Amino acid sequence: QVQLVESGGGLVQAGGSLRLSCAASGSIFSIYKMGWYRQAPGKQREFIAAITSGGSTNYADSVKGRFTISRDNAKNTVNLQMNSLKPEDTAVYYCYVLTNDMRKYWGQGTQVTVSP
Repeated sequence: QVQLVESGGGLVQAGGSLRLSCAASGSIFSIYKMGWYRQAPGKQREFIAAITSGGSTNYADSVKGRFTISRDNAKNTVNLQMNSLKPEDTAVYYCYVLTNDMRKYWGQGTQVTVSP
């Protein structure tokens, strides 16, 4: 089992920045990939960014060049630096981890609201 706790959401004006963090605990030795999804009201949950234990990253096209994912393996945390935020980035952001045996765990979500 892996437990995830997110922090860093909030309200920001368009063009501003926020940094989300997610701390993992539990069976952390088995984590392969960490990342973020988001879900806006009335929409499906969508992939945002991910980073492997080796540091490889991938991003959704909608956030490339604006969001940066990073990982601290020693602290078992994953961060999402979000710059140049837009109102359409408003959503609940969920941290996830994928273990070596392909089990996925989710955080509770943190709200990000971007005002025009």
